[in-house]
Amino acid sequence: MSFKQIAVIGAGTMGNGIAHVFAQSGFTVKLIDVNGAQLEKALQTIGKNLDRQVSKGALSEGQKSIALANITTHTDLAVGVQNADLVVEAATENTDLKLKIFRSLDEAAPANTILATNTSSISITKIAAATKRPNKVIGMHFMNPVPVMKLVEIINGYATDKAVTDAIVAMSTQLGKVPCVVNDYPGFIANRILMPMINEAIYSLYEGVAGVEAIDTVMKLGMAHPMGPLQLADFIGLDVCLSILNVLHDGFGNPKYAPCPLLVNMVTAGYLGVKSGEGFYQHTAGSKDLVVSERFR
Repeated sequence: MSFKQIAVIGAGTMGNGIAHVFAQSGFTVKLIDVNGAQLEKALQTIGKNLDRQVSKGALSEGQKSIALANITTHTDLAVGVQNADLVVEAATENTDLKLKIFRSLDEAAPANTILATNTSSISITKIAAATKRPNKVIGMHFMNPVPVMKLVEIINGYATDKAVTDAIVAMSTQLGKVPCVVNDYPGFIANRILMPMINEAIYSLYEGVAGVEAIDTVMKLGMAHPMGPLQLADFIGLDVCLSILNVLHDGFGNPKYAPCPLLVNMVTAGYLGVKSGEGFYQHTAGSKDLVVSERFR
């Protein structure tokens, strides 16, 4: 399978990062979002991230210019995907929205186009079933920040063709990533292991076993994690963590995946971490200081 033109659906944090790495690797990229302002913001973010690579000597000015020239933006999904060899959907982690997008992609994209989703937890098999090409639907779970993180979790749906999997593995390697192939069960591998750890850290705080700083320090210094689980939860977004835990809980029916009541309350109250300015830590734009939220001091 030959890939030349890539369409990326969604111009948020993950979408612009995915568009960035494909464009930098020489692919023609159509970045698609219904919000024109979001597309402009995405291009600015990609430009800044490329500038950072240039300043570190990882990229030349010429390579930066070529990467930016490889990206065009579209608000019309049908126009954006009409010549795509591969579509990577990176919209909000919402099942109904993703199913709607994949139904539209199935109608608009050429019959031989592979349809991939960047979902971190939603069933690939369920998404594939919304199309007439389930054998050509696969998961490509990139990690945030996409230009930096090496892992791509490749998830086979129940009907995904082996040839499609092999092609996506080769493509991921071409992007400079390390692909890991897993099968379609709730949470896949990354979040099936990560989210219960984060949930247990929140339970430890909730039950008064230790404070925020102590919990994160134990995991950073004792387990060599670059970031403590509570800080990581803030970075991911507490609403996203809750959503994935609910997927695990519903999918397995096992109470060990039940989200901590503290997490539920924080999300309900709008304390979502970095994106809202406060979670387990306080987050001030432009500051890298790690300041525990007053609620947990």
